[in-house]
Amino acid sequence: MTELHPFKWRHFQADIILLCVRWYLRYALSYRDFEEMMRERGLHVDHTTMYRWVQRSAPELERRCRPHLKSTVDSWRVDETYIKVKKEWMYLYRAVDSQGYTLDFFFSPTRNAEAATCFFRKTFAASHTTEPRVINVDKNAAYPKAFAELKAEGHIPEHCELRQVKYLNNRIEQGHRFIKRLTKPGMGFFSFETARKTLQGYEIMNMLRKGQGQGIERGDVGGLVALVAKLFGIAA
Repeated sequence: MTELHPFKWRHFQADIILLCVRWYLRYALSYRDFEEMMRERGLHVDHTTMYRWVQRSAPELERRCRPHLKSTVDSWRVDETYIKVKKEWMYLYRAVDSQGYTLDFFFSPTRNAEAATCFFRKTFAASHTTEPRVINVDKNAAYPKAFAELKAEGHIPEHCELRQVKYLNNRIEQGHRFIKRLTKPGMGFFSFETARKTLQGYEIMNMLRKGQGQGIERGDVGGLVALVAKLFGIAA
């Protein structure tokens, strides 16, 4: 069965919509910034329209890109960072491997063993992740509880080791800064779902930026643009 085109029946051309979505998810700009930028190009697009484009397309971008990610290595770094939603702090769990490639991410309103367990399950299920030899975490007490539960259930291999050594997570903390920089122009999110969908887009574009897409390397902007266009059936 032919997959429904995500931009069908839209007022603007698909390539314009995809360009705006890519730029918003890649650069630290607000929706009103994009409204002004498009006006410079002779396109009158309201910032609320761009918001709807991102909300619809960011999860679709992640879904289409996931099967095309390169495999990661077996040394994991796991941590969480804070994201503001309706003036309250929520938690973005993130994991990278020793090379800095993103393994997975999980957005949660809570920071506890249950959330850590859900995040580990999601990361293990990702098609591009390699079974871990070691998982490095900080001193958060939720991680040993989640690790022990999953190991007892057989989801984590017996040989895998959990290490609580903070300095080993410097690489992932640097990655947090990149994601947080993207969230600042919007001054926080107004709902959990809005945050979740937007963060999906931020994370997958960050993965492509780092060269995690098959056939592209870090800094290969042309390759990134071509891959995204191909996945959406649009000429680059």
